[in-house]
Amino acid sequence: MVIIHKQKAIDKMTESENKSIEISKGINGLEKVILRETRGSSAEVYLYGAHVTSWKNEQGEELLFVSSKAIFNPPKPIRGGIPICFPQFSNLGSLEAHGFARNRVWTIDNDPPPFPPNVANGVFVDLLLKPTEEDLKIWPHNFEYRLRVTLGPGGDLMLTSRIRNTNTDGKPFTFTFAYHTYFSVSDISEVRVEGLETFDYLDNLKNRERYTEQGDAITFETEVDKIYLSTPAKIAILDHEKKRTFVVRKDGLPDAAS
Repeated sequence: MVIIHKQKAIDKMTESENKSIEISKGINGLEKVILRETRGSSAEVYLYGAHVTSWKNEQGEELLFVSSKAIFNPPKPIRGGIPICFPQFSNLGSLEAHGFARNRVWTIDNDPPPFPPNVANGVFVDLLLKPTEEDLKIWPHNFEYRLRVTLGPGGDLMLTSRIRNTNTDGKPFTFTFAYHTYFSVSDISEVRVEGLETFDYLDNLKNRERYTEQGDAITFETEVDKIYLSTPAKIAILDHEKKRTFVVRKDGLPDAAS
């Protein structure tokens, strides 16, 4: 589970205030779900890839980055937003990079099992992915992947994943997955990441050699491709030019990539 929010004071909302869910056609006729809260925040989720392509705050400012070159045309994955990497993150395995979940069409799950109460606090949509026969040929494991995308009363965005082994023989399997989030920021030189100081990381630009982070915060002057190990539950992304802070809170996801 991962929760992303902007750091600010939030007034309480009453349960009687209206929320809305809209199902419509997006780019190239692909089906999408739009979540809205009365304060003005919104989120947009394409069924193709269960891909969050937009997250706007109360002022209508876009908080995610989607490439102008993004191709909303299966089987190409969408570039930007929040891709779901499953059952493989990166190219560290036998599958295509980042797995196949991001270029499959998910369905709306109208009968999901119960979620914890805090996961239902907001307007949300439940999505479901099951393997096709072609998927089973390249990754022979039956599963049900349930994803809940929630837009909270204060505009927070929460993604909750539950993956169930449905192999009839009970055979276990292993997998890796990630929410490969692209945040909208100003000049990258104005951005810093706090919360990963002193943690070990694998540097993908140096054959995955292991190092320990030495800086007080992570800044960006050159290309960076690192996997931080056993990271804390809270990580902050500070954008000085936009005077905006993203706070990422996670549970059950030990590592973080930058």
